[in-house]
Amino acid sequence: MALDKEIVARIAKLARLEITESDLEVMSQELSQILSWIEQLEEVNIEGFEPMTSVVKMDLKVREDVVTDGDQADDILANAPERKDHFFVVPKVIE
Repeated sequence: MALDKEIVARIAKLARLEITESDLEVMSQELSQILSWIEQLEEVNIEGFEPMTSVVKMDLKVREDVVTDGDQADDILANAPERKDHFFVVPKVIE
C-alpha cells in the first residue's frame, strides 16, 4: 500500500506531529515500506500454531486477585492540590 505526501500530512496532523515538507516524502516512503511488510506478514499461514507468551515454554504465575491495601483515600489525597470528598478535583477538559 503506497501512501502519498497528503495522506502522511493528514496522519501527522491527526497525531499532532510537526513534519516539515522535506520530511513528508521520506516519511511517506518509510510508512509505505512498513505497510508492505505488514501485508507480507498477513500472507504467512499460521494455522495450527498457538499464540505465544514467550519463546520458552513456561507456565505463567497466577495469583488470587484480592484487595490488600484498601481504605487509604486520605493518604492518597494528602498531597493533592485540590480535592472534594475522596476524589481529585481537576480542571474541566470538555466545554
